[in-house]
Amino acid sequence: MNGSDKLAHAHNVITFPLVFRVNMAASMASQAASRGLRTTTSKHILLNKVKCTWLSPRRWLNLQEYQSKKLMQESGVAVQRFYVADTASEALEAAKRLNAKEIVLKAQILAGGRGKGVFDSGLKGGVHLTKDPAVVGELANQMLGFNLTTKQTPKDGVKVKMVMVAEALDITRETYFAILMDRACNGPVMVGSPQGGMDIEEVADKTPELIFKEVIDIFEGVRDDQALRMAANLEFKGPLQRQAADQIKRLYDLFMKVDATQVEVNPLGETPQGQVVCFDAKISFDDNAEFRQKSVFAMDDMSESDPTETEAAKWDLKYIGLDGNIACFVNGAGLAMATCDIIDLHGGKPANFLDLGGGVQERQVYEAFKLLTADPKVEAILVNIFGGIVNCAIIANGITKACRELELKVPLVVRLEGTNVDEAKRILRESGLPITAAENLEDAAKKAVAAIRK
Repeated sequence: MNGSDKLAHAHNVITFPLVFRVNMAASMASQAASRGLRTTTSKHILLNKVKCTWLSPRRWLNLQEYQSKKLMQESGVAVQRFYVADTASEALEAAKRLNAKEIVLKAQILAGGRGKGVFDSGLKGGVHLTKDPAVVGELANQMLGFNLTTKQTPKDGVKVKMVMVAEALDITRETYFAILMDRACNGPVMVGSPQGGMDIEEVADKTPELIFKEVIDIFEGVRDDQALRMAANLEFKGPLQRQAADQIKRLYDLFMKVDATQVEVNPLGETPQGQVVCFDAKISFDDNAEFRQKSVFAMDDMSESDPTETEAAKWDLKYIGLDGNIACFVNGAGLAMATCDIIDLHGGKPANFLDLGGGVQERQVYEAFKLLTADPKVEAILVNIFGGIVNCAIIANGITKACRELELKVPLVVRLEGTNVDEAKRILRESGLPITAAENLEDAAKKAVAAIRK
C-alpha cells in the first residue's frame, strides 16, 4: 500500500444530510488510513444535517471474522455454525463435524478482498465453497502457512495462520441492519434497509426512502414495538418478523454488553428454511471502555500491524509510517496533518504521521525520537509543538535527552509555541546541540526541506 492510500480522515468540517461512510482526504493529509489510524468510525452515520469533526486518532481494535462471530454467538445472535482450525487436518475434521450440505472455507486475515486474493502457494481465492469435506483439507493445506495477497494487504501479502470452516447457507433475501452511537441523537440508533448485501451508501444516495431509523432510549433499551417496526420495515413477513425482531434485540444486547460504538450486519439474511441469520458483521468498540472489556481487547490481533506502529501504541503515541524523508513530531492530529501538508507545499515529503497527544511526558518524547531515528528513510526531523495542555519545557527536556543519548545524526528543526515556551527555548538554546529554531510552522517547513537539500 502506498502512502497516498494511508490517511483516511482529515481535519476538515463537512456538512452532509445523510452520510454512511465519510472518506475525507486532504493532499498529504490524505495519506494514512487502513493500518490503524482511528478517528470516530470508518463508517459513521449522520442521520440529520449536522456538522461533523473528527477527533484525535485512536488505534482500531482488530478482530478476526471468527472472533466477531463468537461474540455474536455468545449473545444468542443467529450465525452460521463454524469452527476454526490452524492445521489442514483440523480443518478436515471440522468439515466432517459440521455435517453440512455445503461448506465455506475462509482464510482469516484482517484485510478485505479475500475472495479475489492470491496465495503464494498458487491457490486463487481466500474463500472457497465445497460439498466435499476432503476438499476442505486440501484447500486448507494450500492456505495455512502461505501468504495471501489482496488489494488491501502489503504487496507481499499476509501469512494465513487460521482458517474458518463454516456451514454454507442459501440466502433468499438480504437486508441491512446496524446499531450505532449517533451524536445527533445523543445515543444509540438503529438503522435498517430491506436492500442489503450491497453498498449501503449507494442505497442511501439513490433510494433514501428505503433507509429506516429508530432512536433508542439508552436507559430503556429497544422496545418490542421498535424491534417489530424495524423488522417490518426490513420486509420480514409472518413468523419471520418476530424472529427478526428477536435478533434485533439480541444485537442490541451485544452492542451494550461489549461497549460497542457500532454493530453493522450486512447482510441480515433470510434462508429458504425460514431462518433469520446474521451472515456478516462488523463491530467497532469504544477504546475508552478497554478497562472493563479486558476479554474483548485481549483478542486484539496485532500480528498484521506494522511493528513500528505497534511499538508506538505501547507509549500512547499515534504513528503511521508514510513514504517521505522528513519525520514529523507533533502534538494533535489536526496540527500533525497540517504539518504534513505544509511540508508537501514546500517541496518535501513527510516520513510519518506522529501525534504525541496532550498528556505527553519526557519518556514518550524520547521513545518517539527512537521510533523516528530508526526509520532509514528519515533525513531530517521537524518538531512542531503548540503547547496548550502540553508543557513545552517537557518537550524540550525530552528532545535534548533524546539527541544526546541517541546521538542524533540528522538535522533537527524545532518550532515551539504556547505553555512555558520561553523556558523551553532556553533549554534548547543552552543545550549546545545543533538544533535549528523556527519562528512558525511555515518557517519550520522551509528549514526542514532546505536541510535535506544541502
